[in-house]
Amino acid sequence: MMAYYETVRRILIIIFVINIATALAKGGYGLFTNSLSMSADGLHSLFDSTSNIIGLVGISLAARPPNKEYPYGHAKFETFASLAIAALLFASSMQLVLAAVNRLQSPSIPQITELSFAVMGITLLINIGVSAYEYILGRKLKSSILVADSLHTRSDIFASVGVILGLVAVKMGYPLADPVIALLICGLILLTGLEIVKDSSKVLLDKALVEERVIVDLAKSVEGVCTCHSVRTRGMAGEIFVDLHIGVDSSLSIDAAHKVGEDVESSIKSNITGVRDVVVHLEPKDYCELKSRTASE
Repeated sequence: MMAYYETVRRILIIIFVINIATALAKGGYGLFTNSLSMSADGLHSLFDSTSNIIGLVGISLAARPPNKEYPYGHAKFETFASLAIAALLFASSMQLVLAAVNRLQSPSIPQITELSFAVMGITLLINIGVSAYEYILGRKLKSSILVADSLHTRSDIFASVGVILGLVAVKMGYPLADPVIALLICGLILLTGLEIVKDSSKVLLDKALVEERVIVDLAKSVEGVCTCHSVRTRGMAGEIFVDLHIGVDSSLSIDAAHKVGEDVESSIKSNITGVRDVVVHLEPKDYCELKSRTASE
């Protein structure tokens, strides 16, 4: 697991540096030319950088090993960091809404130059590359913080496209397009935040991560297992905890029954990626069958 956290930390540091550079380019030039949508996009990128810092802190906490106080480890700190990123998204969108409404009430024409389009075009290409790179690695590593951060950056892509369209509209003589585009950017930011909250809540509410039938089939494929029930899974995609009850022949010795349980654990871990721990409860076959019939009735 330490190798996993080191990899995620390294990726976040690289993306942090890139986000700072794009934020300064868009935000700085937006302020210089009085373009609200460009400044808004720069602020959005600046929050991308802030989310990277939150991610680094979250990963550092999540990397702590299990102890007596936290026997299941600290992996959920990664999920809490994802929620903090969502909170930043909501905060940044509110600031942009206020600025856009103020611009609609007091219109002003931003200065649009060829350099404006060049800055937006270059930063757009950078964001596309960063978002794809982070999302692919996030899915590969099963890292919720990388996936959340990539979605944050993806919203930056849509925002940048909107800004470019707004710049074109202003150039054509429609100055109100600038604050209107800024409001659309806010909507995209809010949708991204809601998506992150939705994914994070599944982890915090212990949503089942593996279909019960998959676990039952794997357990029953092990020699000596008569029945399987009361399957529960929880955790994160890369750190899944499994509970299940299996019925074994009551004539088996304790050692033999224990070996069956170990084989079930091994089967589940080798066939399902990301399983960290499996707890197998052994029950006599007759008792298990009676319990299953009672539950069905």
